[in-house]
Amino acid sequence: MVERIVIDPITRIEGHLRMEIDVDNNQIVNAFSSGTAFRGLETILQGKDPRDAWAFVQRICGVCTHIHAVASVVAVEDALQIPVPKNAAIIRDIMTATQFVQDHVIHFYHLHALDWVDITSALNANPAATSQLQQSISKWPNSSTGYFTDVQNKLRKFVESGQVGIFANGYWGHPAYRLPPEANLMAVAHYLEALDWQKDIAKIHTIFGGKNPHPNYLVGGMACAINMDNVNTINMERLNLVKKEIDRAVAFVEQVYIPDLLAIGSFYKDWTYGGGVRNFLVFGSMGNHGGADSKDFVFPSGVIVDGNLNEVQDIDPRNPEEIQEFVDHAWFEYTNEGGLHPWDGETKVKYTGPKPPYDNLNVNDKYSWIKTPRWRGRPMEVGPLARVLVAYARGRTEIKDLVDNSLNQLDVGIEALYSALGRTLARGLETQFTVHKLREFYNDLVANIVAGDSNVFNGQKWEPNTWPTSARGVGFTEAPRGALGHWVKIDNGKLSLYQAVVPSTWNAAPIDSQGQRGPYEASLIGVPMADPEQPLELLRIIHSFDPCLACAAHIFDTKKQSRTSITII
Repeated sequence: MVERIVIDPITRIEGHLRMEIDVDNNQIVNAFSSGTAFRGLETILQGKDPRDAWAFVQRICGVCTHIHAVASVVAVEDALQIPVPKNAAIIRDIMTATQFVQDHVIHFYHLHALDWVDITSALNANPAATSQLQQSISKWPNSSTGYFTDVQNKLRKFVESGQVGIFANGYWGHPAYRLPPEANLMAVAHYLEALDWQKDIAKIHTIFGGKNPHPNYLVGGMACAINMDNVNTINMERLNLVKKEIDRAVAFVEQVYIPDLLAIGSFYKDWTYGGGVRNFLVFGSMGNHGGADSKDFVFPSGVIVDGNLNEVQDIDPRNPEEIQEFVDHAWFEYTNEGGLHPWDGETKVKYTGPKPPYDNLNVNDKYSWIKTPRWRGRPMEVGPLARVLVAYARGRTEIKDLVDNSLNQLDVGIEALYSALGRTLARGLETQFTVHKLREFYNDLVANIVAGDSNVFNGQKWEPNTWPTSARGVGFTEAPRGALGHWVKIDNGKLSLYQAVVPSTWNAAPIDSQGQRGPYEASLIGVPMADPEQPLELLRIIHSFDPCLACAAHIFDTKKQSRTSITII
């Protein structure tokens, strides 16, 4: 008998993702991904000054504020042909690398680790044995028996009080958990440490952008002035603080995150579910410092089809034959049938779904506020796994060595990457790679300043009377969760079109007219479940993508009604 299971929301951050799955004989046989709220920023931006667009679109998300702003200013700069100074390009790379590192650590410990770590099991751990485990895999200083005893006592107080707090709503004791108590206690300790660490690395965004979240940007460069002799600008004191936080980030990633990731992964290396569509798309990101080809970025651009690492196809976000969005199962309508390239994009709302509250969506019709993007008609996974695989296939030695070494350490083949575990591993390896690139970017900035260059802004085309009557541009880059593109048209000094295709649009898209599932939906088919009433396996797979649906949908509930439910019908 087929049972329908509903989890709404399934995200631990930025909600509005609803998953409905059909389970037959404890195996997932069908899956439907739904963004349950309308975003609408494309409509809001029509008629706005293109120089202000970044301030609107970075509110798409409370997490990826930086990268949406960058995609926006780059799109406008592309349309108006505005080159940016080298310092500005480097600072943007520093900001992007910082966001990658912070975001990935948060994802692992606070959004995904609890799918693999049994919190209550840590109460049975031997702190001395936990200390030995920690010291065997890392030189991280917080590793004494007394330290882990204190963490265990803190956790015990949570549990005994009946107020588990941040560890509430877990499927503790689920048979799919495999870690010994000592590994669970170590992970809990690092969960708490990561909470403190992540707020400190955000200082880098504050130094260059004035605040975090929602740092400040500028079409034509950056809004931060550089003057070594001025206490109110970027000076040596602030640069030294940036260096301090980068050094701390390198230590935390190398001595905490990566050892934990490999230690936990060693207990789940045969958990190879959740592969998905096996098509991967990367726009490319970081390291251009002023206009290198996207294949030469730190994370090179490219497309992999059917998991074939022997061939990487090039991608052109400007080509209408490559990227199109469809609305066959989304609550929108187009003037004509078929898909639209973002430069021809339409945002016409047509809600035909059930009236809330409802038990189930009509998955045979339209069932999501997320459009369905396709590359040459194919569904594409985007994100860290895509970036690592494209870089690996393009022969990037640093990333290839990280991948091969970690797979050897886990004693698994490269096929293991096509799974929830592989997706989680790729995110960690990307962080390890990126945190060292962050240090390189910092050194590039300091060297350029020392050489006498303090310019961060090109104002030659700031005034609208210097612009062409009509122009169009695209800002494509990589957000932590994957390929991000903002497409704009400017007419008579105002935005006449704005379209953003974000990572969650690619990954969380509903099925298309050809019956092709998106990455979320495809990754769940055939997955066995130990207990459908506690769908831990589903959480592991969807959380491995790091879903963040605010990029694809926004909502405000004035009645403050509960929106969390799990039902079986």
